[in-house]
Formats: sequence, structure tokens, C-alpha cells
Amino acid sequence: MRNIVSFFILLFYISLASKAQDTEKTIKAFFDEALTDKTAYKNLENLCKNYKGRVTGSEKAAGAVEFTFQLMKDMNLDRVEKQPVQVPCWVRGEKEVASIQSGKNGTKEVSVTALGMSVGTGIEGLTAKVVEVQNFEELEKLGRKNIEGKIVFFNRPMDPTLINTFAAYGGAANQRTQGASEAAKHGAVGVVVRSLTTAHDDYPHTGVMRYVDSIPKIPAVAISTNGADLLSASLQNDSELKFYFRTTCETKSEVTSHNVIGEIKGSEFPEEIITVGGHLDAWETGEGAHDDGAGCMQSVEVLRIFQKLGIKPKRTIRAVMFMDEEVAQRGGKEYAKQAELKNEKHYFALEADRGAFMPKGFGASVPDERLARILDLKKYFEPYGITDFVKGGGGVDISPLGQSGTPLSSFVPEMQRYFDVHHSGNDTFEQVHFREFQMGSAAIASFIWLIDKYDL
Repeated sequence: MRNIVSFFILLFYISLASKAQDTEKTIKAFFDEALTDKTAYKNLENLCKNYKGRVTGSEKAAGAVEFTFQLMKDMNLDRVEKQPVQVPCWVRGEKEVASIQSGKNGTKEVSVTALGMSVGTGIEGLTAKVVEVQNFEELEKLGRKNIEGKIVFFNRPMDPTLINTFAAYGGAANQRTQGASEAAKHGAVGVVVRSLTTAHDDYPHTGVMRYVDSIPKIPAVAISTNGADLLSASLQNDSELKFYFRTTCETKSEVTSHNVIGEIKGSEFPEEIITVGGHLDAWETGEGAHDDGAGCMQSVEVLRIFQKLGIKPKRTIRAVMFMDEEVAQRGGKEYAKQAELKNEKHYFALEADRGAFMPKGFGASVPDERLARILDLKKYFEPYGITDFVKGGGGVDISPLGQSGTPLSSFVPEMQRYFDVHHSGNDTFEQVHFREFQMGSAAIASFIWLIDKYDL
């Protein structure tokens, strides 16, 4: 009897070992395919070079919708769809100009860019004295008597001591998103915000800002970090200097745009959907390569690799190019709304919106009973140097799905260089390294395959 029991135990462990070997073999096939095929990389180049300036509501955004729709139609997927969504339409207008005007040191031009959704200065531009602050508390202490009629210069940098650069970004972002209304409370006539980057260069970094309807709307620009340092130093030498900037941006009527959806139907549970996606819109100061053309093309690449390797997923794998992540997040909200109206069951959702640098791992926001099993997937990725599997994940576009109970995940690449390019003219196709980009594609495809295969 003891020998029989031992025999079956041996068979059990042999079966486990064989299953592990099969899994490792498939994952290697994912990486081999991604690292030897340039389809996704060429798709990204096409998107960046032909649809630069695809801010939501623009003609370039509409062109990017048609490009990605046709791209997935040509793949002969089981379903490709354009999902209508109403989006804002903000137009930057003419190139911004700005200068520091000092009676002591003369006039020096600096690089600025209008913040998304800002009002413009008008054709003549705006000239006023400047008051520099680090935060809203300083603004409050100065009060109306020291601020009225002036331009407020928010000069709080991202904290360079924080290893998590996304945390550093979050710690400084409120001056960009809320600074104009906070300054306008005290009678300011304009706002200049230090660019949200740890890099020191002459590329200003844009991004969305929000007005409070009950407070006057004043124009707002981001200034490059080199420009911010110069303005701050100049104020130390001449507190009476003036700052000039001219922007012609404006908000127009909303337009109809689209999320773009492509999918491979599941073979066993087609009604259960695993969504992987990125956002198609991008600030027009650059080409939107890392933010977030790469995430879109990596999501499409998941489907291509599944097709190429002949993998038949148990569940429906859906790639989504979300529209309007940067401004009002209408795409993600509409996608979740339509999922609810159609009574769709979303088994899992992953967002790729942190750039295309070397993959580090994945974050997951899932029930505790699923979390341990997902974190245990790290063992399959360790041979590829991908080891950061952590609790907590998601993204702006998939967060509405999470509100209805869908487990969420985020792809986590190396983050130290991301904010060098984020929302700036530096975010070009040339900044994306093929191997890093495709290591990410393979990692995402492998992760999605494991979630589906092992019912995680």
C-alpha cells in the first residue's frame, strides 16, 4: 500500500513539473516572438509620426482612431469596433512666447507651454510683476494685498529624493491642476508653473488644469525647469521685474470621438472579458510615444502574439485604445458605462500607461484570495529580470471598471526616466528603445495569458 501511495505522489509531482515546464516554454515563446518581430515598433512609429498632435477632439486624434481601427481590422480579429464618446475640444493655437523683463538684467526669453484647458491671454499677451511661491499655504499667507494684479509663479519642484517618481509627480501636481484658481482667488492675473519633471532642460511640460467655475479664469502656462531656475534667480536680483507671456489657446464645442476596441473571442468562457489597454490621445507638444502610444501598441501586440503563436484563450481578450485620458477621462467612463448597459462581465483589466521603458513587474488590485496567486507569478518572470509584483494596481481609464468590482492591474516599467519626457516635446518615437518596448509587450502578453490559463 505504501508503495502505491508513493507512486501516485511521484506521478503528481511529475505532472506539476511538466506543467511548469510547459508554462515556461510558452512564456519563452512570447518573448522570442516579441524580440524578433518589429510589427508593433513600426506601428508605434506610424502613430507617432503621422498622428502627432492627437490631443482629444482634434483632427489628428480622429486620424489616430481610424489608423488603429484599420490596423486591427487588418489583423482579422474576431471583432473590431469604434465606440462613440463625446470629448472636450481644446485648441492650443499659436506657439507660446514668454520673457523675463528686468530693468537690471534686460529681457530674456524662456520656454513655456500653455496648460491644457487654460484660457488664452489674448493677442497682446500678458505682462505683470511676479510673486514666487512654493505651495498654496504660502499663497494664503501672502493674501490679496500682495498678489492682486500679479502673476503667481509656482516653483515647487518634484522631490528628487523620492525613488518613486510617480509619488514625486503626485506631490507637485496640484500646483498645475489647481494653481490658477487658487491664485485667482487672491486677484492674480496669470499663473506660471514649474514643469513637472526632475530633468533640467528647456522643454516645458504641459498637462491638464482645472478651473473652479465660481472663480475668474486666468491664463496658465508651464515653464521649463531651466526657465524656472532663471526666473527664480532673477527675482532674487530684481523683485520688480515683470514677466510676459502670450497664449492663444481656447476651448471649443465638444465633438464625437471614439474608443477603438479589438478582441479575440474566448474558446471556453467568451462572455468573460480580459481588457488590456492604453490611451490614444496625447498632448501635442510631443508625439505621445511613451504617453501613451506605446501602451496602445503593446495592447494590440498582445493580440498579435496570441494569433502568431496559435494560442486560443479561454476568455475573450480585448485590446482597447481609450480616448480622452489626458483631459476629462470620457473614454474610460464611457467604456465602463457601455459594459454595464450590455451586462458584460469583465474578468480582469490591465492598463499600460507608464511608458515603454524596461519592464519591472505588475501591480494588482484584486480580492485577497486571488492576490497571493497572482503575486506568485513572479517566478515565471524572474529569468527576464522582471521581479516587482506588488499589491495595488490599476489606471485612470480602467478605474471606472473597478468601481463595479472588476479586478485591476497595471504594467510597471522602470520609472526613473519617465518624467524626462512626460507631456513634453521630448516624448518622441526616438525615445522608445525597441528591446525595452518589446520586453514590455512580451511581459504583458505573458501576464494576460497566465491570468487566463490559470483562472487567476
